[in-house]
Amino acid sequence: MSFANAAPRIRVLLVDDQALVRSGFRIILESEPDIEVVGEAEDGEQAVSLAAQLSPDVICMDVEMPRMNGIEATRQILSAPQAATSVLVLTTFGHDDYLFDALSAGVSGFLLKTSRAEQLIDAVRVVADGGSLLGAEVTGAVLERVRSTAAEAHARAASQGVPGETSGADGAAPPPQVDEKLASEHSSLGSTLELAMDEVGLTPRERAVLLLLAQGKTNAEVAGELFLGEATVKTHVSNVLQKLGVRDRLQAVVWAHTRG
Repeated sequence: MSFANAAPRIRVLLVDDQALVRSGFRIILESEPDIEVVGEAEDGEQAVSLAAQLSPDVICMDVEMPRMNGIEATRQILSAPQAATSVLVLTTFGHDDYLFDALSAGVSGFLLKTSRAEQLIDAVRVVADGGSLLGAEVTGAVLERVRSTAAEAHARAASQGVPGETSGADGAAPPPQVDEKLASEHSSLGSTLELAMDEVGLTPRERAVLLLLAQGKTNAEVAGELFLGEATVKTHVSNVLQKLGVRDRLQAVVWAHTRG
C-alpha cells in the first residue's frame, strides 16, 4: 500500500517538565508506524500554546509542572472553541485528588508513569479513537470513592425489576417487585447524589444502572444483576449519559462521585 493511501498517523504532543521523560515517551511512541510526536512542552502554559498551534490528536499530559499544572492546562485546552484533542494524563502520582481533578477537567485517560510501554501505546490509540480509559493501578481509586455511597443502594437495586421492561436474555421474567419500594429505593442515601439524580430526572431503573456503573460493572454484569437484557441496559446507559450531560461512562462515574 502506498503512503498516500495509508491512514493518517496519530499526532501526539508530549507535556512534561523533565526532558528525559519526554525523550523516553517519544522513543516509545515513535516506534509505532501509526503514531508521530509533533511537539513537546515543558509546562502547562507552553502546552496551551502548542496545543492551539499544532492541534494534536492526543496530548500526553503530566500533572505537576511549573508555571501551570497539567490539570489547569487541560481545562484551558479543552475549553477552547472547537477543541478536537484528547488528553491522556501520565503521572507518578496516584492520589485520588489528582485523579478526580483530572477526570473533572475532561481528560480521556489516566495512566501512571510506571505503566508498561505497550500500555502507553494502547492508551494513545484508544483516546485518539474517542475512547476513554483508566490504568489498572488507578481504577480501584475511582471505584472506592463511589462505592461507600452507592453500595447499600446497589444491593437493594440488584433484586428489583420494573414492569414492562425487557426480561433477561433467557426470557425469564424478573423477580416479584413492589413498585413503591422501587420508586424510593435510593431514599436512604440522604445525600446530594440523590438530589442530583432527582434534578436530572433519572428514573429508578436509570439510578440503579448509574450506581452499578459506578461500581465498575460491565453492561453484561448490570444485565445479570438487574435481570435485564443487554440491549435494555445499553439503552439505559445511553439515557443516563444524555441526562447527565456527560460523554462516557468514566465521566458518569465522576458525576456520581462529585455529588455523592
